[in-house]
Amino acid sequence: MANLLYQQIEMLSREKHIEATVVVSAIEDAMVVAARKYYKTEEDLRAKFNPETGQVDVYSVHVVVEEVTDPKKEVSLAEAKKKNPAAEIGTEITAAKPTDVLGRIAAQTAKQVILQKVREAERDTIYNEYHTRVGELVTVIVKRAEGPDLIVDMGRTEARLPKREQSKLETYNIGERLRVVIKMVDRAAKGPQVIVSRADASLVQRLFEMEVPEIYDGTVQIRHAAREAGERTKVAVASRDKDVDPVGACVGMKGMRVQSIIRELRGEKIDIIPYSEETVAFAQKALSPAKVTRVQITDPENRKLEVIVEDSQLSLAFGKKGQNVRLASKLIGWDIDIKSEEEKRQEIEEQMTALTAPTTPLTALAGVGAKTIEKIEAAGITNVEKLAGMTPEQLMEIPGIGEKMVDKIYQAVNRFYEGGAEAAAPAPTGENSDEVTVENQATPREGEAGAESAPVGAESPEGAAGQQAPVETAPLEETAAEVAVEEMPSAQHSEGEAKAEEEPKP
Repeated sequence: MANLLYQQIEMLSREKHIEATVVVSAIEDAMVVAARKYYKTEEDLRAKFNPETGQVDVYSVHVVVEEVTDPKKEVSLAEAKKKNPAAEIGTEITAAKPTDVLGRIAAQTAKQVILQKVREAERDTIYNEYHTRVGELVTVIVKRAEGPDLIVDMGRTEARLPKREQSKLETYNIGERLRVVIKMVDRAAKGPQVIVSRADASLVQRLFEMEVPEIYDGTVQIRHAAREAGERTKVAVASRDKDVDPVGACVGMKGMRVQSIIRELRGEKIDIIPYSEETVAFAQKALSPAKVTRVQITDPENRKLEVIVEDSQLSLAFGKKGQNVRLASKLIGWDIDIKSEEEKRQEIEEQMTALTAPTTPLTALAGVGAKTIEKIEAAGITNVEKLAGMTPEQLMEIPGIGEKMVDKIYQAVNRFYEGGAEAAAPAPTGENSDEVTVENQATPREGEAGAESAPVGAESPEGAAGQQAPVETAPLEETAAEVAVEEMPSAQHSEGEAKAEEEPKP
């Protein structure tokens, strides 16, 4: 019987890939729990498994002390010498507890404890084995489905293939063999701890290592890979030997090497790109099959690029639903902003127009205080035109600008555009201010016209007769009067000429 029990322990340890001592320890702990539950004691209990007899003995343990403070766990030296004459201070005195009276409930409790201990030991064994194998390519068999996830058999244990790690265009059947990569090992998972993936980019790298000898021996290196499972993958490769073409080695003769990988991925497209240390050159190659006109680094700190392509290449550069530029951005690790030649030209024209367009200072807004203008200018808005293009939400983001102030600003902007252009125009200054005032004033009355025309005829009768008067000797007032006379209506001008004709000629 004992041999049979120990044989069962060894068989269980081999099946679960755990040590036999772990199973024995689990049995001893289970008997201690069962005994404590049956005897309802707080004594320090221990169990010992005898592999020869197959018996599990349970003992209560007391420590020998000079003065007893806890009778459940301690015993005096005098009492200890009655049981063991060789007892000393600090030694332990054991007393056997009968186990044949534990009964069915205790046995059931022991069974649960044994299963729990074995399961914990098995999970520790799985974690210790597989957490160092993350990224490794393994072959599994689809065992069953649990909701959207799949449970696959790895041989020694089960693994989970979550929905997010499945290829979008693939369907799986029970019993089907799959190649997957170990994505992670989750120690806290309730079910299978090992998580495998069919959608990770490392799967493509492992497949290339299997198919391409140059990658396996390190002559050709896969520097980066970006993938959208089931649709397209971009792989950047570089060669450590100048005589070996990295792209040609991966493609193989007549594309045989890459075609076998495409069949494994069930028709997924693969772009093999030569790696470059220069970001600009790498970005141009990463956007293939589109032809790039030029690449410019716009923000080195935030890793942003601006790519210009011809108008006919714009849709090809973006790809289906932006897939090509998205994969290229993942591959090179930079944000890519693609623009066509026409878009770039319009952008430059707008910038030039903004630089040359006249701007109106904020001080031209009537009804907006100086402090408010300072707050707006502190936010980078320095002219009325830029202020008019802002939304109320953008204005309220400026510190110190509330909802009421936004309404006040918009009213001032509306008044400016409705009739504020003339009011905002600068007042005439300088030597010609009188000329401008006379030109812009309303038409004078008839009496005023006669009064102004008479001195002109009197002082310069030759001018009235049609002779030209010297310009350099005419004072400013006479010049302004002449301008006023020229702008009079025809009736008033005729009256001035009639008066000039009645005067005697010199």
